[in-house]
Amino acid sequence: MKKTLSRWLLDVWYKDPFIGVFLMPLGFLFSDFVRFRKFLYRIGVLKRHSLPVPVIVVGNITVGGTGKTPLIIWLARLLKNEGFKPGIISRGYGGQAESWPQWLDADSAAENVGDEAMLIAKQTACPMAVGPLRVDAAKLLLQKSDCDVILSDDGLQHYALNRDIEIAVIDGERRFGNSYCLPAGPLREPIERLQSVDFVVVNGEKSEDNELAMQITGNTAINLLTGEEKPLSEFKAVDCHALAGIGNPDRFFKLLESFGLNCTTHSFPDHYKFQAKDISVLGSEPVLMTEKDAVKCMAFASDRHWYVPIAAVLESGFVECLLALLATVKAKR
Repeated sequence: MKKTLSRWLLDVWYKDPFIGVFLMPLGFLFSDFVRFRKFLYRIGVLKRHSLPVPVIVVGNITVGGTGKTPLIIWLARLLKNEGFKPGIISRGYGGQAESWPQWLDADSAAENVGDEAMLIAKQTACPMAVGPLRVDAAKLLLQKSDCDVILSDDGLQHYALNRDIEIAVIDGERRFGNSYCLPAGPLREPIERLQSVDFVVVNGEKSEDNELAMQITGNTAINLLTGEEKPLSEFKAVDCHALAGIGNPDRFFKLLESFGLNCTTHSFPDHYKFQAKDISVLGSEPVLMTEKDAVKCMAFASDRHWYVPIAAVLESGFVECLLALLATVKAKR
């Protein structure tokens, strides 16, 4: 049911030119509520919390995946290479922990803290705390680590946490869909919100002068059971299955297609909780999946299951601009 509803909404937001129009009045009400809520934070009716270290928020203004996770990983590695000690906070979406916030360590499980959080922690080796309330997660992070800058995975709309730098990520293929706010369209905030962020990063080809391009690369597959690594090109000779439970599964499928793979594709809702039967019914052919999905499939994987690690590549100039802005922020503290 959830899978069907998710697909219907995506069709309405990104393909159907009519249904969104009928829902447009609800979209206007939602956008008015968003503006009013932001106004309450600005005048102090709703409380904002400042932290003793700089906060960089990486988010989006649309529902669904845009490429925030690979960008967060890229930023964490960049900051570490520059001598910073970054810590990371996230919502822990999909996590079923009994209490929040949660500290991530070697014993954390994806079902408790969320698949994206586990992937980020694994890839960055940075201290990380998750929870629906970003302020609480940030306080736990500062309590249990000596981080000197905080990266917030998502949270562009969580105004209770003051931020020093905002980075908005856009899907270069789908952009803003029909450009309506929820539920008529995919927007969490009106498009004008992008005028107030520090950087607009486009996952794909940019179309505006103020945008920065980010490309997602990946050319290998790693076996979930054995850890064996193969070039993706080696899968061209066999029929494969490809599954993805991410915000935009087609992006992953197109990556595999670009290497000449002949895959039967299987789309699932973002943050889908995979079970053994979801991949056991796919036969004896190799199954390729995203690394985010692999985190949830490790417990029942076999030697025919592979994940494709990806990495973000940012256009030149972004590093210098970001580090200069961060230096300015630190100098003012």
